[in-house]
Amino acid sequence: MTVLAASLVGAVLLFAIARPRGLPEIVVAGPAAVAALALGLVTVDAAQAQVLELLPTVIFLAFVLMIAYLADTLGVFSWMAATAIDVSQSSPRRLLAAVFAAASLTTAVLSLDATVVLLTPAVIGAARVLRTPARPYSYATAHLANSASTLLPVSNLTNLLAFAATGLTFAHFAMLMALPWAVAIAIEFVVFRIFFRHDLARQGAVGPDGSPTEAAPDRRPAVSVAGQPAPKLALAVLATTLLGFGAAGFVGIEPFWVAAAGAGVLAAYALRHGYTAPTRVLSAADPMFCGFVLLLGVVVLGVTSGPIGDWLTGVLPTDTSLTGLLVTALIGAAASNIVNNLPATLLLLAALGPSAPPGLVLAMIIGVNLGPNLTYVGSLAIMLWRRVTSNNGEPASLGTFTLLGSITTPLTILGSVAALWLALGAQI
Repeated sequence: MTVLAASLVGAVLLFAIARPRGLPEIVVAGPAAVAALALGLVTVDAAQAQVLELLPTVIFLAFVLMIAYLADTLGVFSWMAATAIDVSQSSPRRLLAAVFAAASLTTAVLSLDATVVLLTPAVIGAARVLRTPARPYSYATAHLANSASTLLPVSNLTNLLAFAATGLTFAHFAMLMALPWAVAIAIEFVVFRIFFRHDLARQGAVGPDGSPTEAAPDRRPAVSVAGQPAPKLALAVLATTLLGFGAAGFVGIEPFWVAAAGAGVLAAYALRHGYTAPTRVLSAADPMFCGFVLLLGVVVLGVTSGPIGDWLTGVLPTDTSLTGLLVTALIGAAASNIVNNLPATLLLLAALGPSAPPGLVLAMIIGVNLGPNLTYVGSLAIMLWRRVTSNNGEPASLGTFTLLGSITTPLTILGSVAALWLALGAQI
């Protein structure tokens, strides 16, 4: 039965990674969930409880996806790219710093999917405006989509899934993860400056692979730097929504109500002024992917309730010593690269149990969020990033991604866990 349950999870993940003919992940997740129920791997009552537990998180995800789409429609990401160009003063190194800042903030506030899908094309366009190799900036959005996704409960779907298990408020979560977040970003920046030093030293006409060419590539830049006004309403709504997330926990309001309000205000303005259409706003919520998350939770339940879940429960630490935190994070990183970070989070949450110390849950988040920078299959965000870069004429290199990840991943996990241990000690 355990082999069968694991096989169902594997089939769902393989399909989600390959997505043949562009079919949505739910195409296989639905039948797999039905099979798990029919074969007795998961009871109906357990499946219902799992769906109800995940539902608020998935509803929240849908509204955050809408907010990210509407922010893009109202010009937030093109403005960020234009601002990065302006701040860089034509320096590739300064542009890298500006991209790091933009990607870190986008990931923290609008989630990692917004960074890879919406910000990546903008920063590639910014590099082309400066006629400098786009590789450092493109890989920066990929890495920071993971590395900068630990700050807030809203930054990553894994955080949302684990947030309730921490027992923390939104503000307390952010306070404990602020130092680990900053340390991971700082380490990434130092490594990027060294790893891409030759790209950052070159400026002029370049091809898609960063090599010099006789003439600039015949591509229209993805951003315009002339007269790019700040989208004040959109930025104000985003800031207010973020503050609302922090306040919601103190008054017992589910975060998805705050996200719904933010999406509603942006949608009303965008629709009224003709920036988009109702069908596009609804499509941005990606109901197929949201359904996939719910069904994946049911399929994974067949594994967590078996010997694999029991084994993980016995292996995971129970104390928040530096060693305990580091082991938990490393297990999370390994699991994310074996089964993808989303099912890894569900597996590890079940193994940690409802009474796990918040510190261990936060260490697990560090592992499943930073670990995916090691391989292409670690997170769905990296899979999306590969498609986006290819569609924008900057296809990713497996060798570059793997080598860069093998350097940054262990360093960021070690640094972030040490920072978390210090943050936990400071509150005692």
